[in-house]
Amino acid sequence: MERPIKIVFDVETGEEKYIPLTDKEFADMQAGVELEAARQAELEAARLAEEAARESARAKLAALGLTEAEVAALVK
Repeated sequence: MERPIKIVFDVETGEEKYIPLTDKEFADMQAGVELEAARQAELEAARLAEEAARESARAKLAALGLTEAEVAALVK
C-alpha cells in the first residue's frame, strides 16, 4: 500500500504541499482505525444483546399467557 499523504496549506502564500505521513503519523492513523473498529464491534455486540434480551422478555411474557398485543404494549 502506498503511504498516505497529508496536505499542508499555507494561508499566507496559498501554497499547498503534499507530504507523506511520517511513520508515527501512519501508526497513529492505523491505531485510530483499529480503535474505531473495536468501538463499532462493541456497539454492535451491545445492540445484539439488547435485542436478545427483548426477545427473551417477549417469550417469557407470552409463556405467562399474555396476548401478542399485551406483550407488544409492554416490550417495544
